[in-house]
Amino acid sequence: MHDHADSQPWWADVRQRRVALQMRQDDVAALAGVSTRFVHAVETGKPSLHLDKVVAVLQVLGLELRIVGPDVATEVT
Repeated sequence: MHDHADSQPWWADVRQRRVALQMRQDDVAALAGVSTRFVHAVETGKPSLHLDKVVAVLQVLGLELRIVGPDVATEVT
């Protein structure tokens, strides 16, 4: 994923990547060990999600979560 100042939200990147990989939500769900409903929740930016499940979805799509701040640059894997 990339740094977004004022562009699309991160969950739009997740959907875009899934579509680019020609995967259906149920394909991602099966590989990540989550429900199709959860993948949909990620792609629509549901405000309360279990981080471990989000990371599993990102890993299936070849994406990573980064936490970036003035004094921090960390990857969550």
